[in-house]
Amino acid sequence: MFIGEVIGNVWGTRKDKSLEGRRLLLVRPIDPLTEKPLGDAVMAVEGGVGAGPGSVVLVLDEGGSARAVLKDEAAPVRTVVCGVVDSVISGGKVKKYD
Repeated sequence: MFIGEVIGNVWGTRKDKSLEGRRLLLVRPIDPLTEKPLGDAVMAVEGGVGAGPGSVVLVLDEGGSARAVLKDEAAPVRTVVCGVVDSVISGGKVKKYD
């Protein structure tokens, strides 16, 4: 799992049947306290939490668990957005997100 910022949407002319009606997002891992990027962006399926560009999100990056979140064991998915982050507390520091 990692915390990331949604930096865009992904569109495709064709999707696997199991992904029809699901949004695809581009998510960049960030340091949750400083918001500095920590790596390259990845594509993730929006797991029904209402995330979109600008959202700070919790991302599950493991296929079996991602498919369980989507309740579809046959979905060709590895990465899913499973939560929107409201705040982070670490080492006595608090970071709140809008």
